[in-house]
Amino acid sequence: MDAFVNYLNSIIWSNALIGLCLGTGFYFSIRTRFLQVRHFRHMIQLMFQGKSSDAGVSSFQALAISLSGRVGTGNIAGVATAIAMGGPGAVFWMWLVAFFGASTAYVEATLAQIYKEKDEMGMYRGGPAYFIEKAMGQRWYAWLFAICTIIAVGFCLPGIQANSIVAAAENAWGIPPIAGASIIAFGVALIVFGGIRRIASFTQVVVPVMALGYILIALVVMAVNYQKIPSMFYLIIDSAFFGQAGFGAIVGLAIQWGVKRGIYSNEAGQGTAPHAAAAAEVSHPAKQGLVQAFSVYIDTLFVCTATAFMILLTGLYNVEGPDGVMLYTGLAGVEAGPIYVQSAFETILPGLGASLLAISLFFFAFTTILAYYYIAETNVMFINRKTQRPWLMIFLKWLVLSSVMYGGIKSADLAWALGDVGVGAMAWLNIVAILILQRPALLTLKDYEAQLKAGEDPDFDSDTIGIKNAEYWIK
Repeated sequence: MDAFVNYLNSIIWSNALIGLCLGTGFYFSIRTRFLQVRHFRHMIQLMFQGKSSDAGVSSFQALAISLSGRVGTGNIAGVATAIAMGGPGAVFWMWLVAFFGASTAYVEATLAQIYKEKDEMGMYRGGPAYFIEKAMGQRWYAWLFAICTIIAVGFCLPGIQANSIVAAAENAWGIPPIAGASIIAFGVALIVFGGIRRIASFTQVVVPVMALGYILIALVVMAVNYQKIPSMFYLIIDSAFFGQAGFGAIVGLAIQWGVKRGIYSNEAGQGTAPHAAAAAEVSHPAKQGLVQAFSVYIDTLFVCTATAFMILLTGLYNVEGPDGVMLYTGLAGVEAGPIYVQSAFETILPGLGASLLAISLFFFAFTTILAYYYIAETNVMFINRKTQRPWLMIFLKWLVLSSVMYGGIKSADLAWALGDVGVGAMAWLNIVAILILQRPALLTLKDYEAQLKAGEDPDFDSDTIGIKNAEYWIK
């Protein structure tokens, strides 16, 4: 099993996908005239505008749902793994993929809003499968993405989150993996049967509080170790462009692991976040597109950076050898990720750090599992639109719960390898689609900016700007 999954990873995560992710973000940044810089302040304002309705959730709730998918174990164990395998320079490439990825996130989220529709219960549904079918007219490709996504977020990815929770809980409190996995599965079961509103209500409270708390602890770590900050930045930049003596990391590995873990964490281009974006109640698709662009910053530039700084500032990585060279000192294997961050917490909160990280990771990863379920559910709804298959939804619920149990008790290496296969496959399908379908998203941005310039609260009419098959937005 391990050998087969690793073989798939070597094909999916080739240099071609690395280049595609970075290149697409750079391309969309140019096409949108670097909206991630121009509209930075406006993005923050938009987060708190709009209200939920009977059909959809508010902009902030949609942001919370997408952040619950973005902010998870990838921000903790994933960052540790990126540093372990690619050196400290991987952090720089994670920053870069986030900066450029914000424009990619805008395009895919806006497309999801443009082509959203209401399901049989009157709730908004949308995502890559929906806009591929409506805008591209390729139903087979839409089905391929939907099936791939159901497998990826229904089985491959929840196991990673469960595995990290179990590892942290075992290290902090000695809870056996089987018990930890069972508790997580029970909690997930209670919420997933409640639908999108219960998920939104839970995540809009938990995610912001936990993210802010985590960043606050990182700031304390930085304050305690402020003298090491200049050398830490030097280490990151030096490793990003010149490799690192004593570690053996080369620039190619830094780029590969930085992009790989950056995409896993912030999801820009992966095709998962558009599902939550489509659920938002907004007057113009670009509004949610800009909000989702900002969420990439929150995930990578804030939360992932917090993890990286704690690892690099607390002596878990950059220890000086006898010859004065900075040596690689640990992070042996992905299963060690949560444990090393727990050690960082312990440096400022002796006796409490491990438990605090375990609690933080539980909420981060638990809400991510819920977001994965919602994404998978949306794609099952897509498949069921014309021919009802009630068994598919039941199968999905048990698939997610099985993944939580399986991932919780299996090795971290296998759990992460399965997750990488899922993320990579979705990224290939989604990025190709949004490159082909970029025109509606760019027209929508132009329309939005023109209305803003005129002093109006932007309102959207798809027909007036020449976008077809966007039935919801026809006035």
